[in-house]
Amino acid sequence: MTNKAAKIYIAGHNGMVGSAIWRNLEAKGYSNLVGASSKEVDLRNQQAVNDFIATTKPEIIIDAAAKVGGILANNDFPYQFLMENMQIQNNLIDAAHRTDVSKFIFLGSSCIYPKLAPQPLKEDYLLTDSLEPTNEWYALAKISGVKLCQAIRNQFQKDFVSLMPTNLYGTHDNFDLKSSHVLPAMIRKFHEAKHNQNAAVVLWGSGTPMREFLFVDDMAAAVVFALENKLPDYLYNVGTGEDLTIKELATTIQKIVGHTGEIVWDDSKPDGTPRKLMDVSKMHALGWKHQVQLEQGIQKTYNWFLENIDNFKQIDYK
Repeated sequence: MTNKAAKIYIAGHNGMVGSAIWRNLEAKGYSNLVGASSKEVDLRNQQAVNDFIATTKPEIIIDAAAKVGGILANNDFPYQFLMENMQIQNNLIDAAHRTDVSKFIFLGSSCIYPKLAPQPLKEDYLLTDSLEPTNEWYALAKISGVKLCQAIRNQFQKDFVSLMPTNLYGTHDNFDLKSSHVLPAMIRKFHEAKHNQNAAVVLWGSGTPMREFLFVDDMAAAVVFALENKLPDYLYNVGTGEDLTIKELATTIQKIVGHTGEIVWDDSKPDGTPRKLMDVSKMHALGWKHQVQLEQGIQKTYNWFLENIDNFKQIDYK
């Protein structure tokens, strides 16, 4: 069992995932948590990261920091998604290695797996075929992080482990329609349409791709599980092992929000990967399993959105 007084640095502690990990650790009695905003430490700057780690001396580092976004953002900013994510993770991994941090937990994404890999996605499918073009820049960065942690684990026998979450959502999510992922974007679109006389909601693609979604508090619990246990392998999928079509997701969110208008599918827009279902049998075998069901999680997320709606710019009420 990890010492509750161990100094734990959570990179990206203000983000959706990082803040959920922080809340989980605090609730379990961990008393020496460290965070730094991007203004305090620019994780893209190697010297800044080296100085921060050397000064702070964390015993454990959880890397929940990343430049993230949906299909549109990945298409529009490929250089930033590849370069900045590599800079962030490389700086943290190298500093952790050189200062003998006892445990490093790297968080990636299910997009690391090939576009047309067999379903459900097993960890063994990594690098067996081509990536999905709409998010290959982010995926390539995350793959390099996984391989760096594996290399350190193999060469130096250090406890560096990578967790690959499925699509995450929850409180503290990003609801900006230009950069958000599909689930929070839908929540905002349906909410705005509801308050615009139940106007029609236009959604990208055909609605036929299948996706899996994990509530962020469950992801945080998986990270803490990895922190408190020495996992025997270098790579683990984290998800529910259950998926649904984007159309089914839309009607579920529409019902929870209370929108009664039409849903219009713009099939001139890209669908992305046809299916991305995670094989989570490795984590299940070790004793971790998700707790929050999708409708319950969407309701919690929508409630949080309503409570914080004044913080979201340009809510479009006509």
